[in-house]
Amino acid sequence: MSEESESLSAPPDAREATPDRLLHTGGDGQPSAEDLVLASGRDLTPENVEWAERRLAEEGRSAIDKRLP
Repeated sequence: MSEESESLSAPPDAREATPDRLLHTGGDGQPSAEDLVLASGRDLTPENVEWAERRLAEEGRSAIDKRLP
């Protein structure tokens, strides 16, 4: 068995887990409407960007924090 194939033998959830460093939004700056659309799992369409702009106007930064793990 090659070294490469052995590295692929980890449990599926361990291979698919998103690294913790990628899950944090950080405290700097205001997220964009596009950030909120993507964090919500939606496609970047004009309608979804408008939705995100309204959420950000109403909820501020917490709009994106509510949608991230």
